[in-house]
Amino acid sequence: MLRDITIGQYYPAKSCIHRLDPRTKIVGTILYIVSLFLFRSFSGFLVVGTAFAGVLILSRVPFRYMLRGLRPILMLLAFTVLCNFFLTSGEVVWQWKFLKITKEGLERGAFMGVRLILLIFGTSLMTYTTTPNQLTDGLERLLSPLKVIHFPAHEMAMMMSIALRFIPILTEEADRIRKAQMARGADMESGGPIKRAKAMIPVFIPLLVSAFRRAFDLAMAMEARCYHGGKGRTKMKPLRYHMADLFGYVYLACYMATIITLRIWLKI
Repeated sequence: MLRDITIGQYYPAKSCIHRLDPRTKIVGTILYIVSLFLFRSFSGFLVVGTAFAGVLILSRVPFRYMLRGLRPILMLLAFTVLCNFFLTSGEVVWQWKFLKITKEGLERGAFMGVRLILLIFGTSLMTYTTTPNQLTDGLERLLSPLKVIHFPAHEMAMMMSIALRFIPILTEEADRIRKAQMARGADMESGGPIKRAKAMIPVFIPLLVSAFRRAFDLAMAMEARCYHGGKGRTKMKPLRYHMADLFGYVYLACYMATIITLRIWLKI
């Protein structure tokens, strides 16, 4: 389960999506997320899903990797869907004592579930096709106009990059600790949710110690290399837009124009 966390993982492939400038992919992901919240019907998600499928094919990332990223959020997905099933008022289709499911609740629950799935797919694809270093550079360049108001663009981008890079490292560390505890006789797979949560305490404490140790080692390494923030720093490989990025922005413009047109005229 821990290895199924896709955020922060990179899938190496030779595709036009991988070669795009990270700024193009970050802007595209933001617009994709915004478009998910503009629709109020499943017809809109069909448009979004079609556009996403085209980008996924171009990226050459296997679809099974997208599905694997859903496993860690299955509980959140089920909780969101069930809350909409039981807490939405309307025409009752099933009732047992104080529990009831309405027709509107079924529709809203399915709608929210599809939205959450597409949201995870979009963010996972960005991290699959962009290395942490590229994300750092892209975020810093996008946030650089905020330097006029003394916003620490470089430091913010660096913190986000380190966080993304540490996610797969810490998940692997947690998996090793869990297997070590189970080899020593710890029972982490039986019993109810409360018992399983208590059984994870021997995993969280060593994981927390390991995280602090890694953070301290990283801080020492950055100080040894005379890192003092982004002021005066230069880039070995500065970001530059290419023709493929122009086509990417044209695709995004056409996509958003289609989304807004459908939202205004067809009201879907």
